[in-house]
Amino acid sequence: MRRRLVIPLDMLLGLLLSLLAVAAAYAVADRVFERLAHLEDEQAFIWQAQVLARGKLTLPSPPNSASFLWPFVVDYGGQRFGKYPLGWPLVLSIGESLDIRAWVNPLLAGLGVWLTFLLGKRVFGSASGLLAAALTITSPFFLMQSGSLLSHPLGLVLSAAFVLAWLESFATGDEPAATVSESKKRWASILAGLALGALAITRPWTAVGVALPFALHGLYLLVRGDRSIRQRLLITGAITLAIASLQLLWQWIATGDPFQNLYTLWWSYDKVGFGPGHGVKETGHTLSKAIRHLKLGFKGGFPELFGWKSLSWIFLPFGLLAALRLPRRLPALLVAAPFFSLCFVHLAYWVGSYVLGPRYYYEGLYSLTIYSAAGIALLAGWPISGILRPTPGTWRARLAIPRSVLVGLLLAGLLTYNLTQYLPQRLESLHSLYGISRAPMEPFLSEQAQQLAPALVIVHTQKKWVEYGTLLELQSPFLDSAFIFVFGPKVEDAIAESFPERRIIHYYPDEPDKFYTQPR
Repeated sequence: MRRRLVIPLDMLLGLLLSLLAVAAAYAVADRVFERLAHLEDEQAFIWQAQVLARGKLTLPSPPNSASFLWPFVVDYGGQRFGKYPLGWPLVLSIGESLDIRAWVNPLLAGLGVWLTFLLGKRVFGSASGLLAAALTITSPFFLMQSGSLLSHPLGLVLSAAFVLAWLESFATGDEPAATVSESKKRWASILAGLALGALAITRPWTAVGVALPFALHGLYLLVRGDRSIRQRLLITGAITLAIASLQLLWQWIATGDPFQNLYTLWWSYDKVGFGPGHGVKETGHTLSKAIRHLKLGFKGGFPELFGWKSLSWIFLPFGLLAALRLPRRLPALLVAAPFFSLCFVHLAYWVGSYVLGPRYYYEGLYSLTIYSAAGIALLAGWPISGILRPTPGTWRARLAIPRSVLVGLLLAGLLTYNLTQYLPQRLESLHSLYGISRAPMEPFLSEQAQQLAPALVIVHTQKKWVEYGTLLELQSPFLDSAFIFVFGPKVEDAIAESFPERRIIHYYPDEPDKFYTQPR
């Protein structure tokens, strides 16, 4: 007899939500961000990804490199390279190679929603897992990051995968340890090491924040666990360190010094820590500034989480109550820990970032969505792992239906407000962020401009640097594209001499349809 593939309903719904997340994220990438880099970080990621896509790690610095300015791309020792770790540019380079760059983060967003569902299901049950996935999709914070070209969606996937694998390896879920085979635990420990190591070469300080509570748990297991647990911990740790050490290799390749902080090659003060030399102020980074950044992050995070403004956090206390009522609380506490640990470790960084929400805490988003979902489930009387529903005939049972209706109506009202009011306005505010859009590129796509190619374009900015920066989308890091752009107003003749095969064009953004052969 033929065997039929039976997919559990909750898994099928989780998959559908993941596909919905991909579609929603790509819609933001396409319609809001126009598949373009808007932040300097994104531009640096794109540059490095394009270089990696063609099999290179660094490129020779161009002549008069300051005129070929590219944000956060460093010239050092005659070589040009991005200041960031290679984890995210390497993944993004796959999109560059396949000409699907704008799909990379949406696909990662779908995977992030799937992992959120699995984490929520493991700790609080299927209902909470599905609801956490659904809440994630509606989150403005999630959609803004997922539509961008930043590294955070990859960070979220790696963070969630690490936590899920850690729980599987060390049998901290609801099932007794004896029901999980040693082979399965060992493979999970390998996956945990791979995920955390990959996070370390993607967002190193984020990896420290995510790993911190699990390092404490690991130390406890080293002391109290048996031999097999110690072996699995060593496997996870060894794999993590082996992959993380690739960052030292990258720094050695780029600069000849494995311990050279590439961030400081752009800004000498761009490093973690307190005191003078950390941050732009003469006094350096201080604890009071750190707390101020944290407050700004939480203030900005209230509306960005679910778009319910200050009510975005309303269900979290009930999620904590649900966790405390579980017969085994440790898995739930470990799921909650990454967000708060990220908040803690980023106190040591001199700057915050709030344009797309408090993104330094993004890799702990599942902590908030899962706990919010568990809080909703608890209030509504839906089943939660380890919490038995009241038996029929009791007063609690008689109140279960109206209570679930009330909670459902409240949730529906909040979601409706976000989807019809807050989210559209927030996304609209990001369109043409910093004046960057595809419109300034259109003159160079015209038939008139194409007849001038190949050309060296001297951009005479009128108001701001982005008038030049926007055009970098049309330029290859290898300087072999139809147009290459240099940053005016004064450009040495040596640059033109270095590109004798190219026509020299002077371009003024206030006259976008005119190309001058001489300065006007």
